[in-house]
Order: sequence, then structure tokens, then C-alpha cells
Amino acid sequence: MQVAILTVGDEVLAGDIENTNASWLAARLSDQGATVARIMTVPDDREVIAGAVADWSEAFDAVILTGGLGGTHDDVTADAIADVFDRHLVVDETVRKAVIETLADHRDLEPEELDIDRVGLDVDDWAALPAGAQPLLNPEGLCPGCVIENVYAFPGIPTEMQAIFETVADEFDGDTVSVEVQTTQPEATLSGEIHAVREEFDVTVGSYPSLTAYNRVKILGTDAETVEAARDWLRARIDLPE
Repeated sequence: MQVAILTVGDEVLAGDIENTNASWLAARLSDQGATVARIMTVPDDREVIAGAVADWSEAFDAVILTGGLGGTHDDVTADAIADVFDRHLVVDETVRKAVIETLADHRDLEPEELDIDRVGLDVDDWAALPAGAQPLLNPEGLCPGCVIENVYAFPGIPTEMQAIFETVADEFDGDTVSVEVQTTQPEATLSGEIHAVREEFDVTVGSYPSLTAYNRVKILGTDAETVEAARDWLRARIDLPE
């Protein structure tokens, strides 16, 4: 399964916020056996977001967006996705109820006790999703996610994104398996062995240097036995930690 990750946010591009969402999603998707084919960050620009989603939803099995959902002035991700699929935004009553319950809970109130006119935000704006989208309720916060065709949208707050992703994680499956080998060798001295293991086995190999731990070699493939055999072959030819 080929997946593309699109991170939305001016604050990410400005360096004000570290893009931990993309790295976390890439690792989780790899755990699921999916292949991350693209990662890109775009501004809070409706046309730019829509253009990327339109292109990537055709090119890949799934597209994941993080950020730009909600009811504030710069939250345009839902609008952009709606543009791609020629939909309009509608208020989902299940989502609206969940938003109200979250607001009430933050104020230690029962939902029926909440004065919606005085909460300081437009509940309908926060509950609006593209028509026909599958809502993804947020167990950790206010903003819902959604799925429309092969496009998945999650809020940008990491704890909320992660919690919602786990509710649909099983939809991102694939055949890729991976193993790692730690080594005491400098990365520059591994090129011969890495080239040789690629020639010997049908695998992909990457090397990752570290200044604080052992260097790593990661082996990926679609057959578990082949990947394990490649790991054993490599371990016999490089320097390993004692």
C-alpha cells in the first residue's frame, strides 16, 4: 500500500512547530506494512492543499493530511478536501454532539447545561465536514477527523492525531517487513556490504548514522524469510556491537 503524507500549516513551514506528525505517521505506517511514498508540508492555503490532494489521491492508495481542521480563520483543510471531491461542507449531527460533549466536559458541565451561545466558538464550524465523508470522532480533543474516498484528514495536535489514527490504523496494511542491524562501523565503510546484500537478496537497504548510539542498517522487503536471510548474511560481514 502506497501512502502519501501531507502536513498542513504555516507554523510548520516557519519552523515554529516541529513536524513530529509526519515522522510519527511514517513510523506507524511502516509498522503496518504500508510504504510511505511522499511527505510534504504545505501552507494554510486552500488552493495549494486542494491541488496536492487532487494529484496524490490519484497517484497513491491513500493520502493522509494533518493540520488545518477546525473552526478558526486559517483552518481550510476541510474546505480544500471538499473542493477536490466537489462537495460542500455539512454539519454532521454525531460530530456536533461530540463537540458539545467535549466543550461541556472541559467546563465540568453536562452537555444539556452548556450555553452554546456563550462558549466562544461556532460549534457548527467545528462540526462541519465534507458531505458524505466518514466522521472520525476525536477521543482526545475538540476537532474531528474524516475520511472521504482514499483521503484521511486528522487534526494537527499530535496527541489527537495519534488517537484518531489508531481508530483506522488497520486500514493501512501492506506486505512490507523490515529488520535492523546495529553496527560499530562508520557508515562510509558499509557501502560494499550494502551493495552486496542488495545484489544477493531482493531487498531494500538503508543506512542511518548516529552520533549518540550505534549506526543502523535497515533491511526492507515483502518476504519475511528473505528479509531475515539478508539480515543474517549482513550480520556475518559487518562489525557488530559486543
